[in-house]
Amino acid sequence: MPNYVDPFMGMHLTGGSNSVKNSYMQYRELGARTQAMLVSAAAKQWNVPASSLKAANGMVTGSGKSAGYGALFEAAMREPIPEKVTLKDAKDFQYIGKPMGLKVSRAKSTGTQQYGIDVKLPGMLTAMIVDPPVFGGKIKSFDAAAASSVKGVRAVMKVPLDRGGEGVAVVADGYWPAKMGREALKVEWDLSAAPKADTDALRKQYSDLAKTKGMAVPGGKLSADTSKMAAAPNKISAEFFFPYLNHAQMEPLACTVDLKADSCQVYTASQMPGVDTGAIARASGLKPEQININVQMAGGGFGRRAVPTSEYLVESVQVAKALAAAGKRAPVKVIWSREDDMKAGYYRPLTTHRAEIGFDAQGSIAGWEHVIVSQSILKGSPFEAFLVKDGVDGTTHEGMKDAYDIPINVTVHHPQVNVPTLWWRSVGSTHTAYVMETLIDEVATAVKQDPVAYRMKLMAKHPRHIAALQLAVDKSGYGKKTLPSGMHWGVAVHESFESVVAYVVEAGVKDGKPNIANVTAGVHCNLAVNPRTIETQIQGSAVMAISTMLPGAAITLKDGVVQESNFHQYPMARITDAPPIAVHIVPSNDPPKGIGEPGFPPLAPAVANALRRATGKPLREMPFKLA
Repeated sequence: MPNYVDPFMGMHLTGGSNSVKNSYMQYRELGARTQAMLVSAAAKQWNVPASSLKAANGMVTGSGKSAGYGALFEAAMREPIPEKVTLKDAKDFQYIGKPMGLKVSRAKSTGTQQYGIDVKLPGMLTAMIVDPPVFGGKIKSFDAAAASSVKGVRAVMKVPLDRGGEGVAVVADGYWPAKMGREALKVEWDLSAAPKADTDALRKQYSDLAKTKGMAVPGGKLSADTSKMAAAPNKISAEFFFPYLNHAQMEPLACTVDLKADSCQVYTASQMPGVDTGAIARASGLKPEQININVQMAGGGFGRRAVPTSEYLVESVQVAKALAAAGKRAPVKVIWSREDDMKAGYYRPLTTHRAEIGFDAQGSIAGWEHVIVSQSILKGSPFEAFLVKDGVDGTTHEGMKDAYDIPINVTVHHPQVNVPTLWWRSVGSTHTAYVMETLIDEVATAVKQDPVAYRMKLMAKHPRHIAALQLAVDKSGYGKKTLPSGMHWGVAVHESFESVVAYVVEAGVKDGKPNIANVTAGVHCNLAVNPRTIETQIQGSAVMAISTMLPGAAITLKDGVVQESNFHQYPMARITDAPPIAVHIVPSNDPPKGIGEPGFPPLAPAVANALRRATGKPLREMPFKLA
């Protein structure tokens, strides 16, 4: 429905921390129009002026009469939609700005919430796909006899996969027989044409590239005269390494397809159903208007369910098509196990940064030369036209410099690698914030300045950053209370998706892992529509960021094969790793900004800055190597 698309992106979208930021006024106006239509319908039924009626708390009242919205609904739907409406004055808000619980919380916390993976349709079959061990691999041959003999297996079929690969779908009466059939299947792969990425080799390649200038970032924001850098008395030279990361959302991928000759019903948890509709139409041979995506509750996404190629939906349609071609047309749910999603998914790009900084004894930065090496996540996608400029993917360098008044030159290399990459919660800021905030901290230490005061000086023209940082400092007791032996203060502040989050942490090292005792957040997201949602988003982002610091938190490849398969090799933060996280919001009445992602980027550098004080060594790599 066009009235409900993201008004800035022009599509149905859950991502980019856009929902409240972009649709706050949109949904206020939709509500006001609906209210006006209800009042108009009641006025006609009661033959009274609409101005004599009031709509509130689910009722239209006035002129001695009353009716519930439900009773007026059909008549209201026949009323013309008003072009202009008067919105409620902010002083009359009953809910906006007040902490409110979510209606889905009880279902989610009691295990009764249904997700995309829980869909059940009459006559539905379940499928699992055997993916090639290397991205883009093809099938040389396969023997379906053993798989077909498993009780409940209905079909074993070759299917085309994302990125030009091929796989084998095992279709059965349920998940378990599909899994057993898949394990019994014998496949011989042709990997001769598939480039085989290797983490160790990529690390060396990226390090070598980082020593050369890449493509200049267009627009001028990240370019400056750095000719005075050579004469600066103090220098920092640093190289940073960030691994591939899996989204690791709690609900693995699943997509149910009911493909008919003239229509297709799809049931899945999608972040971009508009994009997915077009992809499904192309894959199925149907028209977009014949496709209906029934969007289900998602057990986490973080970008994994917003794939520009619509990979997992298209592959599910290919399974349904193969079933139909085999004369076995039926609704089919394709399920990816945790191992499938981890070994054959999309990832946050492996990235290397190299920085050369010159500064004087007062901390004045004379010049900063910076190179980023990372795959483009947008080249070849529908978003390339407006997010890739002069060959540079804007998501790669977002978050560099931001509020800091410093002369910096940033150039970018985008190597071609046979590993599928995708946005990952807070996208480029996952690494740019870390680099900026740890290096700024190191400069402050080198010139013996307090890291908060030093940041405040560099951010003098950015009041939102200052307000967020000052709030976190004030609420944490930074500099006023004595920390236990082995614990140190760490500070970081970063803007992403137009919101600013500052962290002050108390952290040290214990048993080779970060030991985080307390986290205090200062948040400036303009108007806080629901402070409780903001609190939970920041807390969730912080815990997710802690996961990226832990030993083993990396996706690695050897000879083209992903080495990690589940959480025993790719750890997530557990309750014992999660510290108290206090969230404080800067009051504001300005239009709201994004909040789903901004809590992630500054947490790791804040902890790293504390750990540098604990160990005396800067942390240039994630996950942290502390043992």
